[in-house]
Amino acid sequence: MVETDIESWKLPRRTDGTLVSARGIELDGPWGHVFGPLDLDIDAGGVTVIAAQSGAARTALLMTLCGRMRLSGGALTVLGFSKPTTVLANSAIACLNELDEVSPSVTVRDLVTEQLRWNSPWYRLVPRVNDDGVRDMCAQTFGEVDLPPLNAFVDDLPEIQQLLLRIAVANTRRPPLLVVGRIDKIADDTEREVLLERLVALGERQSVITADVNATESMPSVHKVVDMHGLLGAGDIGVMTEGR
Repeated sequence: MVETDIESWKLPRRTDGTLVSARGIELDGPWGHVFGPLDLDIDAGGVTVIAAQSGAARTALLMTLCGRMRLSGGALTVLGFSKPTTVLANSAIACLNELDEVSPSVTVRDLVTEQLRWNSPWYRLVPRVNDDGVRDMCAQTFGEVDLPPLNAFVDDLPEIQQLLLRIAVANTRRPPLLVVGRIDKIADDTEREVLLERLVALGERQSVITADVNATESMPSVHKVVDMHGLLGAGDIGVMTEGR
């Protein structure tokens, strides 16, 4: 197990206030209506779980909340911003295959190295990482979960390690908002609880939004559960597009 000290994580603590304010938001895709109109209010800080069935509408809503899709109508502010590109610059999204699916042939070393290269100035040479490089990127996200082996193929890792690795890579900038999809697709109940615990830990320093078809108000340490069953349709979002 990896031991971490949360006090050594030199990041600003979360702030109170409004994270998301939505009025009458709706989205139409190339082949029809996706969701809405709907209203939504989410406070900043901690973990908020959107309770809704999985599918294109839920995926589209998560992508919209972090600036990856443009609405067809309604008014939406996230982090106080209404422009999708500004929201995009202040958020991260992980565990949505439409955006961050990892090829089966990619190793942990390759994935972490590639992200470090994306994060670095174009003129800086970034060598392939060693175990320390994986630890630096992943330790705060993994907590007490074992870090993945350096040369393991990502597809061969246990599901909990795969998901936490994707979150760690997506969340390297530690922006104010982190959106995480597919929590309810984890088959093992214990691993699902561990993932939620790690999101709660991240929610000490960021606002975290995720989704779960079975979410209830009794979920431990969750800041809020927003019931959106029946409010999100089953429309087709067609081609995923980044907010402009």
